[in-house]
Amino acid sequence: MAVHEKAAPIAHDLKQNEVKVIVASSLGTMFEWYDFYLYGLLASYISAKFFSGVNETTAFILALAAFAAGFAIRPFGSIVFGRIGDVVGRKNTFLVTMGLMGLSTFAVGFLPSYESIGIAAPIILVTLRLLQGLAVGGEYGGAATYVAEHAPEGKRGFFTSFIQTTATIGLFCALLLVIGLRAVMGEETFADWGWRLPFLFSIFLLAVSLWIRLQLAESPVFQKMKDEGATSKAPLAEAFGRWANLKLILIALFGGVAGQAVIGYTGQFYTLFYLERIADVDPATSNILLVIALIIATPTFVFFGWLSDKIGRKKIIMTACLLAALTLFPLFKALTYAANPDFARAVRDAPVAVVAYAGECSVQFDPIGKNTFDQTSCDIAKAYLARNGINYSNVKAAAGTVAEIRIGESVIAAPDPSSYGEDERAAAIKEFQQQISDQLVAAGYPSEADPEKINRPLVIAIIVAIMLMVTAAYAPLAAMLVELFPARIRYTSMSLPYHIGNGWFGGFLPTTAFAMVAATGNIHFGLWYPVIIAGLTAVVGILFLPETFRRKIDD
Repeated sequence: MAVHEKAAPIAHDLKQNEVKVIVASSLGTMFEWYDFYLYGLLASYISAKFFSGVNETTAFILALAAFAAGFAIRPFGSIVFGRIGDVVGRKNTFLVTMGLMGLSTFAVGFLPSYESIGIAAPIILVTLRLLQGLAVGGEYGGAATYVAEHAPEGKRGFFTSFIQTTATIGLFCALLLVIGLRAVMGEETFADWGWRLPFLFSIFLLAVSLWIRLQLAESPVFQKMKDEGATSKAPLAEAFGRWANLKLILIALFGGVAGQAVIGYTGQFYTLFYLERIADVDPATSNILLVIALIIATPTFVFFGWLSDKIGRKKIIMTACLLAALTLFPLFKALTYAANPDFARAVRDAPVAVVAYAGECSVQFDPIGKNTFDQTSCDIAKAYLARNGINYSNVKAAAGTVAEIRIGESVIAAPDPSSYGEDERAAAIKEFQQQISDQLVAAGYPSEADPEKINRPLVIAIIVAIMLMVTAAYAPLAAMLVELFPARIRYTSMSLPYHIGNGWFGGFLPTTAFAMVAATGNIHFGLWYPVIIAGLTAVVGILFLPETFRRKIDD
C-alpha cells in the first residue's frame, strides 16, 4: 500500500510537468534550427561580407562551407557532451550546450567584415561556427533522451515528435524575422547591416530557454540509475568498445539517420536555395511560399510520431526513404515548371551546351580564390553560365578546339585568351558575355521568374509533398534512437549517429549539391546526393534495423 501511495503523486507530478518538459527540451532544438536556417537564409549576405576576396560563385559555396564547418564538428560534440550526459546527468549537460550554442550565434552579429579586418573575418566566423556545432552535438541527444524518459509507455513517438516540430518552428522564427526586417528596413539597408539583427536577437531566445530549463528536474530514468549507483563510469568504452552496441550505432546511422538527414535538408533547405538560385524566384516570394508549405506540413510531425506508437518506427522511416529516392528528381523538375515556366521551357526548347576540350576546363569552384576563370576559352564560357545559374550540358571536343556555347541552334565562340593582351582579353570577354546574354534572352531564358507566371498553389503543393517525406522520416526518429540503446549509455550512443547523419550527411548537402551543379552545369545533378543516400538507407534499414516501439527504456 505504501508503494502505491508513493507512486500516485509521482505519476501525478509527471502528468502536470509533461508540457513543461516538452517545451523546455524543444526550445533548445528550436534554437539550433533557428541558427541553422538563419545562416542559410543569409548565406548570400554572409558570402558578400566575409568572403568578398573571391569570385561570386566561389564566395557563395565558401559561405555554405563555413556553414557546414559547424556540422563537421557536431559528432565530436556528441561524444564530449554525450559522455557528460551519461555520467553527470541530462539536465545539467543541455544547460551547458544551450549557453555555448546561443552565445556563439549571438557573436556573429558583432563580427567585423572582410573589408574591416581581412582574412581574420572568415577565420573568426568559422571558429564561431565550430563552437556552435560542438554545443549542438550535445543538444539534440539530451533533449530527445530527456523527453523520452519522461514519456508514458506507448506515447514516446508522440511526445518526442514535438521536438521534431522545432525544426519548422525555428525556420518560422528565422523566416518571419528576416522577411519583416527586409520589409521595414529596405533591401539596401538590410544588406548593409540589418542582416546582423537576427543574430543579435538570438540572445533573447537564449535567455528564455535557459530560464525555463533551470526549472526542470533531472530525468526520472537517470535519477533512478544514479540513486541505485547504476550509471556508467566509462560510457565511451561501453558505447564504442563493445561490438554489440557499436553495431547498433552503425545500423542506426546507415539504416536510419543518414536517409532522414538528406531528406530533411533537401526539403527544408535545398528547396529554398533551388527556388532562389536555380529557378530565380525573388527571395521574398520564395520565403513566403516555403512558410505556407511548412505551416501545412508541420502538424504531420505529430501525426507520424503518434502513428509510430501504433504501427512502429521502422515502417514509416523506410517508406519515407524509398519515396524520396524515387520522387525527388520528378518533384524538383516539376518545381522548376511551376516556379519559372519560361526558364523550364527554354531549357527544354533551347538547351545550352558547352563544346570544349575537357583538358582545359576547370571545375567552377575555387576555394582559395586564385582562379579567375579567364585563362582558357572553356573557363570563360562556363564561368558565365555558372554565375547565372544556366543549365548546360558538356560536349567533348578535340585538343586545341576553341570552346563555344550552343544555345538551341545558335553557336557563339568563346574568345581564345592566347590571342589577346590582358586589356584586349577583358574587352573580348565582356563582348562575349553580352552576346551570350542577348542570345539567352532571344531563346526565352528569363533573367528572373515572372511573378505573374509563378504557379503558387502548385509550388506549395510540391514543397508539401517533399515535406511529408521529411516529417515521416524525422518524426519517429528520436523515439527510435532512444529505444535502441540502454539507459546507462543512451545519451552517448544515440547522439553520435544522429550528428554524423545530420552533421555530415545532411550538413554538407547544400555545399556538396551546389558544387556538383557548378561542376557539371546540370541544375538537377546535385539531387543525386540525397537520392543515393536515401536509397542506401532504405536498403540497410530494411535488412538490419530492428523495430523498437514496444521496447522498455528504463533498464
